[in-house]
Amino acid sequence: MVVTATLYYIHDPMCSWCYAFRPVWEQIQQQLPVDIRVQYVLGGLAPDSDQPMPLETRAYVQDQWHKIIQTVPGTVFNFDFWEQCQPRRSTYPACRAVLLAREQGRDCEIAMIHAIQNAYYQHAQNPSDTDTLCALAQQVGLDTDAFALALNAEATQQALLADMMLARKVGGNSFPSLFLQRDGKIRQIAQDYENAKVVLAKIE
Repeated sequence: MVVTATLYYIHDPMCSWCYAFRPVWEQIQQQLPVDIRVQYVLGGLAPDSDQPMPLETRAYVQDQWHKIIQTVPGTVFNFDFWEQCQPRRSTYPACRAVLLAREQGRDCEIAMIHAIQNAYYQHAQNPSDTDTLCALAQQVGLDTDAFALALNAEATQQALLADMMLARKVGGNSFPSLFLQRDGKIRQIAQDYENAKVVLAKIE
């Protein structure tokens, strides 16, 4: 089957709404028409920072978690994170980790995204920390020494910036977001956090 369209998935591995969308997104991909290819694009939610997350930002993020629990049934967050970790508003390291996994293929890329989400939201671990990301790299089968060297390398950061530029080019300024490119035209597909069929109908 010839590919006739591209579905861009704009996301950040530490975006809580992306985590909530994950079950429906998996169903969408399983049921997509075979002529549509999926391309993951990292939007880059928050740049590198070693500063503790401000109290007002902590409150906002926790409020978002509570809102998601009410909005998307079945989504689970481990609020121990806020007591056990030193939160930072820094998602670029996790984004770069996903890029390094992408080099090993789509399966590895998705495995890293899921590993980051599970570590952050279920196991109260901080994917802003290099040690956490290196442990997750080992978990998904990457060479941890090579991963540690490449994680903060300039080439990896430039690759992230290229993804972010693509996200902005197609119109992805919020996460998650979906854009379908067909016949040279790009249109946004509104996501539904509970029903894959609603999204698939808009795509088709």
